[in-house]
Amino acid sequence: MVSLDKAIIASYDKDGEHFELYLDPDNAYLYKEGSKKDLKNILVVEEVFEDAKNGERHKSDKVKKAFGTTDVFEILKTVLEKGEIQLTTEQRRKKVEERRKQVLGIICSEAIDARTKAPIPIQRLENALEQVRFMVDPNKDAREQVPAVVKLLLPILPIKFEKVEIAVKVPPAHAHRAYGSLKSYGIRKEQWLGDGSLIVVIEIPAGMQGEVFDRLNKLTAGQVETKIIER
Repeated sequence: MVSLDKAIIASYDKDGEHFELYLDPDNAYLYKEGSKKDLKNILVVEEVFEDAKNGERHKSDKVKKAFGTTDVFEILKTVLEKGEIQLTTEQRRKKVEERRKQVLGIICSEAIDARTKAPIPIQRLENALEQVRFMVDPNKDAREQVPAVVKLLLPILPIKFEKVEIAVKVPPAHAHRAYGSLKSYGIRKEQWLGDGSLIVVIEIPAGMQGEVFDRLNKLTAGQVETKIIER
């Protein structure tokens, strides 16, 4: 358990009242990110404060009214889910980088270069994002931030979101094994031939073409046949 001087403060407001808890920064972060499932070793002090830094504890009747309980672990759960939690400088840096990768990953997998109709390399996106100096919000969902990023990138990078339909033919020896992967992309049409071959039409985000072709080639030892039938 961390010492009080290394703890972070989590806060929660309800009905005009302000509540604070002292938390272990690492365990609180792990819980928020989903890798820690229990509430053990998150609370540094098993008290609910009105002003944690000044040591002002909250009145139990107001705690009961706001949370419906005085059980500090039930209160902790609510604060973790609905409150605001401080991040250490290192945690914030890490979270910004994670969210940045998520934003770029979405664009890279779902968009193409409008001029060449080809997927956009991740490094090219990285360089463009550096150029426009967009600051990713670590507390906002990655997909929600994509429109703002694309708007800034468009003057220097012609991004276009579209889907493509691809016809795929898999020989008998690999058809059943490849079917599960094809199904995960979304099969629009399928046909099993008399010799056991499989023909399907899948629809995917245009930026995923390289990933899909690589995966199918590995599954079929390079014996797959593909054709883009619609852009």
